[in-house]
Amino acid sequence: MDRNMPNEILATLAAFRGGLLSIGLFSAVINLLMLAPALYMLQVYDRVLASGNRMTLAMLTLMVIGLYAFMAALEWVRGVMVIRLGARLDMRLNQRVYDAAFEANLKGQRLAAGQGLKDLTSLRQFATGNALFAFFDAPWFPLYLLVIFLFHPWLGALALAGAGLLTGLAWLNQRLSRVPLAEAGRLSTQASQQAEADLRNAEAIEAMGMLGALRRRWLHVHRAFLAEQGLASERTAVVGAWSRGVRLALQSLMLGLGALLAVAGEITPGMMIAGSILLGRVLGPLDQLIGAWKQWAPARQAYERLARLLADCPPREQGMTLPAPQGRLQVARAVAAAPGGRTPVLSDVGFGLEPGESLGVLGPSGSGKSCLARVLVAAQPLLAGKVRLDGADLHRWDKAALGPHVGYLPQDVQLMAGSIAENIARFAEVEMDKVVAAAQLAGVHELILRLPQGYDTRLGEAGAGLSGGQKQRIGLARALYGPPALIVLDEPNANLDEEGEKALLAAIARLKEQHRTLVLITHKPALLIGADKLLVLNGGRIQAFGPAARVLQELQQAARPAAVAPPRPAVNVSYRLNVPGETT
Repeated sequence: MDRNMPNEILATLAAFRGGLLSIGLFSAVINLLMLAPALYMLQVYDRVLASGNRMTLAMLTLMVIGLYAFMAALEWVRGVMVIRLGARLDMRLNQRVYDAAFEANLKGQRLAAGQGLKDLTSLRQFATGNALFAFFDAPWFPLYLLVIFLFHPWLGALALAGAGLLTGLAWLNQRLSRVPLAEAGRLSTQASQQAEADLRNAEAIEAMGMLGALRRRWLHVHRAFLAEQGLASERTAVVGAWSRGVRLALQSLMLGLGALLAVAGEITPGMMIAGSILLGRVLGPLDQLIGAWKQWAPARQAYERLARLLADCPPREQGMTLPAPQGRLQVARAVAAAPGGRTPVLSDVGFGLEPGESLGVLGPSGSGKSCLARVLVAAQPLLAGKVRLDGADLHRWDKAALGPHVGYLPQDVQLMAGSIAENIARFAEVEMDKVVAAAQLAGVHELILRLPQGYDTRLGEAGAGLSGGQKQRIGLARALYGPPALIVLDEPNANLDEEGEKALLAAIARLKEQHRTLVLITHKPALLIGADKLLVLNGGRIQAFGPAARVLQELQQAARPAAVAPPRPAVNVSYRLNVPGETT
């Protein structure tokens, strides 16, 4: 990730520095209280056993139990604080990540979009786990080391050597497992997304017997993931085993060295036991960090992916809030590429429509018709040029304010899980009078009433439960909800039967009566009856534009000689509407 990119995650963490400081303060008190077991054993061995005073033993025991209870309460409060801080961090970032994932999807970065929210969950779980406590506890091991040195320099030297050895093992663990863990994380994401994409096309896979081939393709990636993860785990297991062995050996060596010094009269037996206990506190955080290393590598990858996603998809600028548009559409020298690409699909496209006019868009497959539809509803950015609605740049309009005034039916109808009424109402507050009016305008009201629960019929993901034609007709009703001033329909009859096409033609006629600005993309000339203007695209450029009757006549004249004469270069009939204030 570029270090110069703004890092919203670190900025958000900085906003919670007060909470992090509080957790650090609680950790400081808890680590000071961790001295209590060693001090208790020191007093028991050096005072109680030497004096045989039971009252001293009772008072020491009561004091240490009280300290343990206080420490347990602090641990509980610290744990609750970490959990709530993780939830607040999630709430601060989740909407921003959701919007960034949405923007990435619009740009064609589907892999980044699908991973964003998962990465946020991974970061929150890591931040509220044992690794965070190890981070706060590790800086306190020098205090325990200092106390051991106060007991005897040789005990301190042994503890310091053990800490250095465990630190070296931790570094070795990171060095050996970093590359395979990173590759395993990449392959895991790839395999998961590949499986999800395959499952979304289950019907086609089943019908054409593609399951075996797709499973083999997925299994190839999954096996590579298992190999890399296994390699990293094996290396970590070796280092972990040595770390545990070293730690146990150090505990015994500390007792042995302490016994030797006690026999020589240089320390007391209590210091011997207390030193062994404190050694555990010195080595504990280091051992804990080694154990948390498996969590650290995936969390770091999630952090890097999420930081990159947020940097690549910055927050949208606040758009303009303007009066409700009348539907005057102006396109000036528009250049656009496919989502995620830079090669123009549309080049130098310019035309205009007055409020209430209807435009039919024709052209061969791949000519840029669907790209034009997305541009006209601001679902895709422009590389150059402008699209204006009532004189205002469509891409600078506040999308929440603009949405109710725009209707869009994409070629791939996209319904969502929820009731039919919610889908038609665009998942805003359901106003049944508007929902029914849109359904009647689209000619789908009677069809909905025949469904088991009518408008309350629940749909599955992607409109599961409806046929292709039913989805398209309900999608048309959603596009007409309001009704909007500008309506763009991309192949609205692709899945319709004869009844559906009649309903669509009736809806188009009623929209013209209501003076709605309509852009209709289709291959069927029957839907263009009554269109005011026609636009013909070829290779992403305008081949013809103008009044419908004139464009049809000129296209017919250009096609007629081709039927009786040898092929010749296509006639390039180009009409441009000069938009006031724009060069077209």
